[in-house]
Amino acid sequence: MKQITLIALLFSTIISAQTDQKIYDIIDAISADRIKADVKTLTEFGTRNTFSDTISDTRGIGAARRWIKSEFDKISSDCNNCLNVFYQKDLVTTKMSRRVPHDAYVVNVVAIQKGTKYPNRYIIMSGDIDSRNSDGSNFTKDAPGANDNASGMAGTMEAARVLSKYQFESSIIYVGLSGEEQGLFGGAGLAKYAQEKGWDIIGILNNDMIGNITGVDGVTDNRAFRIFSEPVPANETERQRRMRRFYGGEVDGISRQLARYIHKTTKTYMPEMNPMMIYRLDRFGRGGHHRPFNDLGFAGVRIMEAHENYTQQHQDIRTENGIKYGDTFEHVNFPYAKKLTAVNAINLASLAWAPPAPKEVAIGGIVEPSAKFKWSKVDGAKGYKIYWRDTTSPTWDNSRYVEATEFTLEGIVIDNFFFGVSAVGENGHESVVVFPNKVFR
Repeated sequence: MKQITLIALLFSTIISAQTDQKIYDIIDAISADRIKADVKTLTEFGTRNTFSDTISDTRGIGAARRWIKSEFDKISSDCNNCLNVFYQKDLVTTKMSRRVPHDAYVVNVVAIQKGTKYPNRYIIMSGDIDSRNSDGSNFTKDAPGANDNASGMAGTMEAARVLSKYQFESSIIYVGLSGEEQGLFGGAGLAKYAQEKGWDIIGILNNDMIGNITGVDGVTDNRAFRIFSEPVPANETERQRRMRRFYGGEVDGISRQLARYIHKTTKTYMPEMNPMMIYRLDRFGRGGHHRPFNDLGFAGVRIMEAHENYTQQHQDIRTENGIKYGDTFEHVNFPYAKKLTAVNAINLASLAWAPPAPKEVAIGGIVEPSAKFKWSKVDGAKGYKIYWRDTTSPTWDNSRYVEATEFTLEGIVIDNFFFGVSAVGENGHESVVVFPNKVFR
């Protein structure tokens, strides 16, 4: 009997070392009802077109963003003013794009939850405030934008409500971005602002449409979702491009590593979900609000539903040939929006509780029977994980935990695998994996 108890205790210890109960608590705390109420409120502003009314208290983007800010302020008040809430804005003019019908300020609503140990490191969750109808330049006609993108905005607000109850080592930003439909202006403005402020950005999780489960293809699926990520940074240097040719890394840029992190965390804590890593910046030929961050060299991904219904996107509200067009409230599936909000929240928490990733990871072992690694020491790391995978595998499938800053994987031939290193904190949370950025002999 004692032997069975000891084995059970040992098994329990192993399992608890791999997962964190607080992450499960976060999942349970996300409320579909609160998300539903927020989406309802956002649709009732009539239109949230970037260039719509900014004076009215009941209609237009001005009323919508003031309401979002008031909700962030309430969340902050409930957590002893743990959020710094403010507007960040930039002027856009008709000269900048044919999609701009008149000069206006594109205003983002930002809420920052400062980290206790690494306050200048930020992980960002975003939703879009603005909406559109069939004509993106028409800022007077109704455009309720229930799924696109009140769902992502409501999810971001709900994540703030839940995560504000915790303290994190790194900072978390919850943000409503504007001007998405006219040219990603809000994301571009915040990305530039972050660069000017010298923010160390872990990554941005851009949520754009997280509430639809039945696609135009006839498929209904409330578990699958897509993670879009570009393969390598848009601003990579010529030297980095040449290194990739000889050492690999065509699918191992910082945004792709962020996508893999989200995939792994989701499968660990929400195994019923089916994350799909899409090896593309965004949907075919299109873009989202993570792209301006990618353009400046920051990691960023788009999280969204797997099955879209195009009759409910960018459409005037109408009925034609028996088909109801328009992005209206009744089409949003709130239990599903809750799941994708939880996906965001647990990844924000895991990254914000983790130590920074190693800045330098060097690899060696050319024409040798073993792969060798050296990496920079990370303040706050208890240890590190060396990961490797088949060159055709989308996920990191093998790992070895070590507590040194250099190690040799005996019998692992460098030619046959891809490798990476992450930092592991005392609490077991890991940083994003870093693909080797140096070579040594």
